Amino acid sequence: MLATETGMLGQVLLVSLVLGAGLPVLFGLGLRAMAWGAGGDAEEHPAGVAPRPHPLGRALGVLCFALAAAGVVLGITVVVASGLGYEVGLGGGPLFVEKS
Repeated sequence: MLATETGMLGQVLLVSLVLGAGLPVLFGLGLRAMAWGAGGDAEEHPAGVAPRPHPLGRALGVLCFALAAAGVVLGITVVVASGLGYEVGLGGGPLFVEKS
């Protein structure tokens, strides 16, 4: 019984770390990537040197923001589904499934 509860606590800890700390870190990485993508005064540089823009930075920033937004939307979906008496099934995409 204790092993089962410890396993469940481990799962809760993992999800809370990924969503609680992971999404803000992902958002911060997106900001940093967008600054790198913009170049110029948007990122830190020595005096007299203006870095050039990097298109890869903009693409990475958009990807990080999209993943963070998807995590937030999925979290809201789970909360709404639970409130309506459903659960979220991920068979081919997020679906509302009747609780059994």
